[in-house]
Amino acid sequence: MEPKRYPRQLSRGANNAAIAISETEVGKLFNDDTRSDIGSEAEKMRFANEVNGLVVKFLRLETNEALGTDMLVMERIYPIDFRAYEVEMREIWFDVFEEELQTLHTAGFVHRDLLRPSNLPGDRYDNILLTQQGLRLIDVGISVLQRQVGESFFQAYIQRELEELKLFRTFFLGR
Repeated sequence: MEPKRYPRQLSRGANNAAIAISETEVGKLFNDDTRSDIGSEAEKMRFANEVNGLVVKFLRLETNEALGTDMLVMERIYPIDFRAYEVEMREIWFDVFEEELQTLHTAGFVHRDLLRPSNLPGDRYDNILLTQQGLRLIDVGISVLQRQVGESFFQAYIQRELEELKLFRTFFLGR
């Protein structure tokens, strides 16, 4: 069965759809049957936003009465195709991205979804978008905060993310 399509839908992940609210805002929909927790995702997004601007900016939580669902409202990002830019420019963007990601790690945040698992629909790097401001991360649904999982799990997640980062670098610079 095909998942429900919403008016002004921008995308759909494994558990949630995202809709355009306005030119500057997007709503990630959280239905009753979702496996994601809206409060947890909002907390992780707020945490990352306080560290730096790598993760899409959290704006608020609200209920969309017309759709009968709760929404996590965030800034609307307009991605651009990185292949339109010279490799030298992409190297600069990647270096900044890597530094900002490491800053998040040091602060106690790991994204955990740079590389989409092969068994899920979507492109390999759906959660990394190139914008006019550089590379940005979206969808912190499975992200973790160090204080929530403890040191050993957190370090294991960072190690895996750094491996995914190497793969992304090859993809981003080699296309």
